[in-house]
Amino acid sequence: MNYEGKVYRPWMEADSFLIQTTIGCTHNKCTFCDMFREKRFRIRDIEDIFKDIDDARNYLRHIRSLFLIDGNVLALKTDFLLKVLHKVTSTFPECDKISAYAGLNDLRRKSVEELKQLKDAGLDKVYTGLESGDVVTLENIKKGLTREQAKKGMAHAKAAGIEVLISIIFGIGGRKRSREHIVETTKLLNILQPEELAPMALTIQPGTILKKQVVSGEFIQATPLQILEEEKYLLENLEDFDMLYWGDHSNNIETLKGMLPSFREYFLQKVNHAITHHPVAGQEVLQTSPW
Repeated sequence: MNYEGKVYRPWMEADSFLIQTTIGCTHNKCTFCDMFREKRFRIRDIEDIFKDIDDARNYLRHIRSLFLIDGNVLALKTDFLLKVLHKVTSTFPECDKISAYAGLNDLRRKSVEELKQLKDAGLDKVYTGLESGDVVTLENIKKGLTREQAKKGMAHAKAAGIEVLISIIFGIGGRKRSREHIVETTKLLNILQPEELAPMALTIQPGTILKKQVVSGEFIQATPLQILEEEKYLLENLEDFDMLYWGDHSNNIETLKGMLPSFREYFLQKVNHAITHHPVAGQEVLQTSPW
């Protein structure tokens, strides 16, 4: 494939074939993110996208799952996306899952009817970063998203029948706003009720604004104990709606994966044990690896 620059996909899409539909991210201002820093957002020529799809068909006999990259794929006009989706489904009739990155603002800006068209054309699921539900934290990390915008985006997706995986970041509020971050994030998640949730512990990426803030002392990282306490609060206070919990990111202190609320008590046992016994709980900073 003719991938441009660094390529990212969610860890749960490890077996999916990647089709680069956009280059970069429409927002690209989040203080913690370095995924698309070297790219200026643009749309790939549709002929190049189609060529990649045809080339994949020539080399691969069977594709069951396909993921559209880069960031904010749903920022594209609906007609353009429909052409891509129709090309995918006609070229890979055996493909039974198509997913993509999308911002909650992308979902908000599209009408329910547009999203229904995308769903009917084969788009099953989108991955979107909420990161926090705390208004102060959202402003600090330059997310470009408000709570009300998140609610509207999720409402549009639910009305269209498109599943949404939301990611949040333990520790993104820093040491000072750890409690406010997780309390407000949990409240918002109880309103949004995504089909899937991917929580991950914060990594300080080299070259980011957040890295500079850590070095200057403007941002003080949450302790590993605070990160564990954030996960405990989340698990204790999420309401009883069905949701797949992808708490198995490599940065997380505990590896937790399963359906909520049925796995709630088991997860809490593991987190409480880590709070009391895990060696990292006594450290000042959680050591994680950059993406």
